[in-house]
This record gives sequence, structure tokens and C-alpha cells, in this order.
Amino acid sequence: MRFPEFKGEWEVKKLGEVAEFKVTNSFSRDNLNYENGTVKNIHYGDIHTKFQTLFDITKETVPYINEEISINRISEDSYCKEGDIVFADASEDLNDVGKSIEILNLNNEKLLSGLHTLLARPRANYFQIGFNGYLFKSNTVRLQIQKESQGSKVLSINVGRISNVKLSFPSFSEQQKITSLLSLVDDRIQTQSKIIENLKTLINATSEKLFTRKLRFKDDIGNDFPDWKNKLGSEVFDSITNKKHNSDLPILAITQEHGAIPRDLIDYQISVTNKSIKSYKVVEIDDFIISLRSFQGGIEYSNYKGICSPAYIILRNKIEIDNRFYKYYLKTDSYIKLLNKKLEGIRDGKMISYAYFSEINLSFPFIEEQTKIARFLSSIDDKIKIERKILEQLETQKKYLLSNLFI
Repeated sequence: MRFPEFKGEWEVKKLGEVAEFKVTNSFSRDNLNYENGTVKNIHYGDIHTKFQTLFDITKETVPYINEEISINRISEDSYCKEGDIVFADASEDLNDVGKSIEILNLNNEKLLSGLHTLLARPRANYFQIGFNGYLFKSNTVRLQIQKESQGSKVLSINVGRISNVKLSFPSFSEQQKITSLLSLVDDRIQTQSKIIENLKTLINATSEKLFTRKLRFKDDIGNDFPDWKNKLGSEVFDSITNKKHNSDLPILAITQEHGAIPRDLIDYQISVTNKSIKSYKVVEIDDFIISLRSFQGGIEYSNYKGICSPAYIILRNKIEIDNRFYKYYLKTDSYIKLLNKKLEGIRDGKMISYAYFSEINLSFPFIEEQTKIARFLSSIDDKIKIERKILEQLETQKKYLLSNLFI
């Protein structure tokens, strides 16, 4: 894939021929803070988890070096400059070893490259600023970095090995065109991520108001609904242990993001023997699932029929409810706090049982109010799912461009 106005061949050089490496420091997280200081510091973990490809210090949260730590011996040449590339030199994941950012804007602030990083400064007349941020994300370069990495449990790459990576790059004008296109896609991805975060904030804030009754719906003719009642968990839900099942039923993964979902849909691969499957429990649509082994604060809802490990409690309603109402209610902070109080002092990672669940009061609104609350929160949830699909499409588009715009 190439812009039609460009025809010439791309230049090919090793990284060591077009950049020089500068000294970095080894300050740990204990040497950094987010409150005050004069010099900021890039920690390799932030390259892995949060910094954007094109690093703009005005848009990133970067820690300071603690003021009691002397940096007098650090030469001026070791401070980051715009156009520098910072690599994370270590990772437990092959996909992340050598992950990098390009310094796009420093806003006249002082910045150092820190623990487990490599700082490369491109020589003049080779690269347009911003181009390297994407060049080092391209498949051709990433595969070379992965091949040059060393280690078993923790993979690493050093200056000598990364200097061997071959880079193909076009003229300044073509570099600028590629950078502009990918920057636009990145901006759109960031905007889309913000839309999703705002919707999550909305559903969390609205849930809190609805379940604490600071916000109430009225019935279809405008009257107030009756006051909420309380019912014990055992009055609303049974614990289900049905293990007779058809082997064709999908095996469900129990996740915080998707609830109970067939493993195949999220590429969740854990081998299961035919013998162990016989002990699996049947999950029906609208059931709720709790982990027996260690309670992490979530009771998950199932949109699917399938089977799951016997290491879960299956809850099924025994009276009329709107299951979607409890899908949200059982994830509220107030309910989780009640459940956690039951688990205080229990050994082995807060193991839970149906007995603990059954002794806690559940809020029980009039069924029509349950449905109104459930419909409202589900509408926001549906919007989040739509926006996530758009985000996935944008990320797929970016991967395609990174695979095809670079030689």
C-alpha cells in the first residue's frame, strides 16, 4: 500500500547506522512520585501500559524523580529530546519486548529515560519527526526486534542487538504523509476510547443513584412505585448443582468483562478431559455464577446456556424477578461490601459458599420498577457494546495500515 504520488525506492539502513544510543538511569518506582519535582522520568512499565505511540508530555501522566535524589552527574546529552525513541528493553511477553514510543512534544520540560529503557537519538537528515513512532510498530520491525530478544521467562534486548534491526524508510515527504494518516487514526482511537470511558462512568454513576434510591422511576401513569423490600439471598435464588448435560453444550468461561461466555468466542483455550467434563455444571440463560475458590468481588451473569467448572456456584431465581436488574445490582459496590463483610477472616483467599450468599439481604423492588431500571441500564450497556465494536474496527484498521504501509 502506497500513496500514488510516490514512486522512488525506500532507503534501507540498520538502526545503529541512523541513530546513537544515550545513557539511561535505573531509578525504580520507589524513586519516583507524581506530586512534585523538576525532572520527569520514563519508566519502562509505562511504555508497556499507558503511553501513546507519539509521546506528548502535555497529554501523559509522567512521574517526577524524587527531589532528594541527586541527578547532578547526569549529562545534558542524556536528557530526552523531541524525536528520540525510547524502548522498553524487557518484558515477560514476546509481543511487548522492545516496545517503543517516540518523543513528539516535551513542552520545554526536562525528561529522562529510566529503568529498563533504551534511548535512541536519530541522526539528522534521516527521519521526519513522528515517523519512527509508527515505523517501530510495523510488523517488519517488530518481528526483527522479537528475533533479536533473548531470555526465557523474561525477554530482553540490548543496544548491540537492537542496533542490528534493519529499517526501510522513504523520503521526508512520504514519511510525513504516512505519519499524518496514522496520527489521524490514533486520534480517532483515543476519542473512541474516551467515549467508552464516559459511558462506563455514566452507567456506574447512574447505577449508584438507582440502587441507593436517590433516583427513582415512576410507573406508566406517573405514580411512585412502592417502597423497596428486602429478601434474603436464599429467598430469591437457589444453588443449582445439575451435572447431567449434553456434551454438545459449550464450555463457558466466567469473566468480569463478558460475564459467562463460551470460551470459543473469546479464544479462551484451556484443555479439558472428557472425564472432568462429566463433573461440570449446567448453566442456563439468566443464571448467576460465583467462583467457589476465591471471590474477587463479582457475581457474573450468563447470556448463554452451557456448562462450567464445578469450581463455581450456580444461582438460579426461585421467584419472579427481572434477572437483568440483579445483573447490575449484584455488581454494585454496596452489595459487594456486604458480601465481603461475610468473608472477613476466612482463610485461603476469601472462599465463598451459597450459605454466605443466602444470609445477606437483597434489595427487592416492585417487579415493574426492576424492569424499568434493568431496561435503562441495559440501554447504556448496549451503547457501550456498539462503541466497543467501533473501537475494534479502528484498531483492526490501524493494524492493517501498519502491516501494509511499511516495507
